Amino acid sequence: MKNKIYWIFAILIPAAISVAFSFNNFSTPKENSTAMDCKETPTTTPASEFEPTIINKNSAPSKAPKGMVWIPGGEFSMGSNIEDESLCSIKGVTKDASPVHRVYVDGYFMDETEVTNEEYAKFVNATGYITVAEQKPTQEEFPGVPTENLIAGSAVFSPTTAAVNLNDFIQWWSYVGGTDWKHPLGPESSIKGKEKYPVVQITYEDAVAYAKWAGKRLPTEAEWEFAARGGKTGNLYAWGNTLKPDGKFQANIYQGHFPIKDGDTGEDGFKGIAPTAQFKPNAFGLYDMAGNVWEWVNDWYSPSYYTELSKYGKTTRNPQGPDTYDVQNDPEKKRVHRGGSFLCTDQYCTRYMVGTRGKGEIRSAANHLGFRCVKSI
Repeated sequence: MKNKIYWIFAILIPAAISVAFSFNNFSTPKENSTAMDCKETPTTTPASEFEPTIINKNSAPSKAPKGMVWIPGGEFSMGSNIEDESLCSIKGVTKDASPVHRVYVDGYFMDETEVTNEEYAKFVNATGYITVAEQKPTQEEFPGVPTENLIAGSAVFSPTTAAVNLNDFIQWWSYVGGTDWKHPLGPESSIKGKEKYPVVQITYEDAVAYAKWAGKRLPTEAEWEFAARGGKTGNLYAWGNTLKPDGKFQANIYQGHFPIKDGDTGEDGFKGIAPTAQFKPNAFGLYDMAGNVWEWVNDWYSPSYYTELSKYGKTTRNPQGPDTYDVQNDPEKKRVHRGGSFLCTDQYCTRYMVGTRGKGEIRSAANHLGFRCVKSI
């Protein structure tokens, strides 16, 4: 059995942990960098790239559905002017989030929080839906792998016993058989008592299935960022430009030595994942638009998409993302993730910065990946 688990781990984990580590496309971290010695502040380009946000004046067309808030839409500057992020300030890490460009989005309703275990359970109970992590992988997906080695499961963060070189994320992730949304950390784990926590171990199609059942949809990347910015112009974070205003963290992220066991000090109040809505909402009334869990959005991922949008210097109305995934540079079908997670740290992945991006293979999940929905008017 050990050999079987290792085989499936070796085959599946690179896809599962494509989630949010897009720096691999652009740079290689310094050799021998560890969380102990790799803690620097990102460098920004001039903030003048951000032009004022113009919020639509129209009010909500109706009362907001339960658990949702009205996002009026409008025109804003989308993207990031960060030249680098953590990993010893290596230039180009956030290249896929630039250049800053003008976008317009229509108004919509958006979930106040990430979809919770409680909400997802209602969907599953009503429909009998079986998530991707609960399904045995097929030989069509993984040609050449013996049938007995194809085991249903998913990726779980597995901290290291000591400081490690940050070049290889496989060191702190494991493919664990029997892992799914009801057992997010492995077959012996449970969501009992965690009804208000965000549901995780969700693939793109799992999120879409829930959204359709709920009469909603996944947000576009532009809708997600407009909402996260809360009507503000060019802020570094969903709450402002200071990571810890008045000395207090505003999101559930990782403090301490990453990725060491018990390395998260929990200075923000939580070690690991947290219930939803534990921090102040942003200006639109949305919770957890940074940290806690990554969120699927509907757009296909392409590292050059922002360059294409900005090519003509015009405002793009309601962009839907590329027509397809980045076939030329990446054979895996990836969609965009937004917001960062409880594993994001200034030592490794500061994607809780509001304009930055993540990505993930569409049939892969992990214990730091969830979603929220929107509803068109």
